[in-house]
Amino acid sequence: MPASFLVQILSDLRRAGIIESRRGQSGGYLLARRPEAISLGQVADAIDPALLHGNLGDFGESGPAVRHAWQQVSATLRGQLERVTLDQLANQPGGGMFYI
Repeated sequence: MPASFLVQILSDLRRAGIIESRRGQSGGYLLARRPEAISLGQVADAIDPALLHGNLGDFGESGPAVRHAWQQVSATLRGQLERVTLDQLANQPGGGMFYI
């Protein structure tokens, strides 16, 4: 992953209050809240807010049907992402410390 892309993601997460950055010799990035208080939905919203909202127009004959279908899919996906926390991810088999 290019460093510039990673910096952008970290900046998005920092602006959303998910991580903090610390300067200095023991600086770096750390979670701003407890991992059980951070859902994947919050992470997705911080990194790509349009991902789960998909503001589709009503273009063409199938536009309204496509928009309605996407709203249903988006609501289901959002619900699932809100149920999974960073703590749950880290404590699954094969989980553990993640280093960047």
